Amino acid sequence: MQAATQVVPVSKKTLLTGRILSGLAVLFLLMDGAMKLVHPLPAPVVEAQAQLGLPESLTFGIGILLLACTILYAIPRTSVFGAILLTGYLGGAIALQLRVGNPLFSHVLFPVYIALLIWGGLFLRENRLRELVPLLG
Repeated sequence: MQAATQVVPVSKKTLLTGRILSGLAVLFLLMDGAMKLVHPLPAPVVEAQAQLGLPESLTFGIGILLLACTILYAIPRTSVFGAILLTGYLGGAIALQLRVGNPLFSHVLFPVYIALLIWGGLFLRENRLRELVPLLG
């Protein structure tokens, strides 16, 4: 027997807030991904890659991966799949930050902050996610 679930219609303010949160995450991730594709690589990218112990030869592939996941997230039909992929990407970023012993709140948890923007924005604007995880109501 299936449980009946009702999705409460979301207000325009809630929808706008979700779009703003998602937009902020998308803008940041697009900028980050695009910086990894520019040649010659910007100095901050080279420094960050070196500090994390990643060879410069991986930078282009990482940028393409990040942009692909971000685009999937930005498209409404594939946004949940994109959020799942971005969560994996950000989990890898957390692992790298932990491995090199970076500070907790400024470096290690920064990907968590981005993930909160991603999932918070998606939850506020996506009916399918609110049906799956009924937190508001």
